[in-house]
Amino acid sequence: MAPSSLYADRRARLAAQLGAGGIAIIPTAPERPRNRDNQYLYRHDSYFYYLTGFGEPNACLVLTGDGHSTLFCQPKDQEREIWDGYRLGPQAAPAALGVDAAYSFAELDVRLPRLLENRACVWYPFATHAGLAARVEGWLAAVRARARYGALCPAAQNDLCTLLDEMRLVKDAHEQATMRRAAQISARGHVRAMQRAARMLRAGEDAREYHLEAELLHEFRQQGAQYPAYDAIVAAGANACVLHYRASDAPLRAGELVLIDAGCELDGYASDITRTFPADGKFTGPQRALYDLVLASQEAAVAATRPGARFDAPHEATVAVLAQGLLDLGLLDKNKVGTAQDVIASRAYFAFYMHRTSHWLGMDVHDCGSYVEPGEVGQTSVRQDPLSGETITERPSRILRPGMVLTIEPGLYVRPAPGVPEAFHHIGIRIEDDALVTAQGCELLTREVPVAPEEIEALMQGA
Repeated sequence: MAPSSLYADRRARLAAQLGAGGIAIIPTAPERPRNRDNQYLYRHDSYFYYLTGFGEPNACLVLTGDGHSTLFCQPKDQEREIWDGYRLGPQAAPAALGVDAAYSFAELDVRLPRLLENRACVWYPFATHAGLAARVEGWLAAVRARARYGALCPAAQNDLCTLLDEMRLVKDAHEQATMRRAAQISARGHVRAMQRAARMLRAGEDAREYHLEAELLHEFRQQGAQYPAYDAIVAAGANACVLHYRASDAPLRAGELVLIDAGCELDGYASDITRTFPADGKFTGPQRALYDLVLASQEAAVAATRPGARFDAPHEATVAVLAQGLLDLGLLDKNKVGTAQDVIASRAYFAFYMHRTSHWLGMDVHDCGSYVEPGEVGQTSVRQDPLSGETITERPSRILRPGMVLTIEPGLYVRPAPGVPEAFHHIGIRIEDDALVTAQGCELLTREVPVAPEEIEALMQGA
C-alpha cells in the first residue's frame, strides 16, 4: 500500500489549484443494497481514494486552498464493528492518514456550513454523486442564514473533476508499479483460462464459459487482487460478436474461438486484457486470417503510441490496416466500397469494427481524463458523419505524454450479412493490451499472456 505521504502530496498539489479562498468537498461512494438486508461488495470512490487512501464508506474529505484537510468518517462503534468490521475512527485518522483534523460523519451537516463560511469558491465533483449538489445548496443556505453575523457565502461553484482528472491522467511511479503488478496478475489469469479450455476439450469434458471465468477469478484472488476490475467477458463462438457479452453457460466447442476480456483490480487500480484463442488450441484457416489482420492492426497502433503523438493516432493506425485487410480478405467488396482510403472515408469498416481502439486506464477501467488537448479546445472543425448523418464537432485530440496509460484494443466482429463470405461468419476477435507511455514510446504491461498465434497454440497444446 502507498505511504500516507503520497496522499498528502496529492492533497497539497490539489489545494494549490483551488485558488485563494477555495474549498473542496470530496465524498466517497455510498454503500449500495444488493437485496434485502445485504449490500453489494463495497468499492470506494476513486477521486476520494486518490486523495486519502481510505477505503471505508460514509466518509468525506474537505480541503481548503491553504492545504488544511478535514476528514469526516465513521465513528468507532463496538457493536457495529462486531458485525461489519474494524473502523479507523476520527481519533486515529489524523495520525494514520496524515489529515489535519477528523470528525464523525454524523457531524457533516453541522460542520460544513462553518467550513464554507467566508470562502470565495466551493469545488466538488459535478454529476458524480447523486444528491451532492442539493446538499451543497443546503450547506450554502445555512451560511447565508448567518449573514447577519458577518458570514460571507461562496459566490462561485466549480467542478473539481477538471482538476483531479488532469492529476490522475499522468500516473506517478507508485501508480505505474501497481498497474504493472495488476497487469501481471491478470495475464496469469488469462493463461490459466486458455490452458483450462484446452485440457477440458482434450479430455472430452463439458467445458463452459463459466469454467474459464472461474480460472480468472481464482488467479486474481490467489495473487492478492481485491476484485475483478469489471464483469468478465468470456464469449464462446458467436457470442464473441456481442461486444459486452458476459460470461454465461455457453459450451466451448472445438473449431470455435473464445474471446476473454477480463482484468483484476489491485489496490484501487485496474487492468484490462482481451485475448482471443481457439477453444481446442488450434486456429482454423479463416480464424487465423482474421486474427493475423487484427494483430497487424494492433502492432501498427502500438507503433503509433508514443510521446508527442495524438490520442487518436493508434485508432487511425488500426483503421488503416483493417480497411486494407477487409478488402484483401473479401469481407468488403472493392467494386462497391472502393479503395482503403474510400473505406476509411465512408466508414465502411464500421460493420466489422464499431468501437474505438483506446481508452484511458487507471483507477477506473475507463479512466478519467479529457481526450481533447486542453490548450486546443477552441480549435474546432465540423463534419457530417457518413453513416449517421450527424453533425460532429471535432477538436484536436490529446497529446500523449509519459505516464499516461491507455488500452490498445482493435477487433473484428463478423456477423452473417449479404456479401460476407460464410467462412468468416460468427467470428469475433479482439486483442487488447495496456500501454504505458514512456519517454521512448510505450511499454505493454500485459504481454505475459501471449498474442502471437503460434505462441497461443503452443501454450494450449502444452497445457
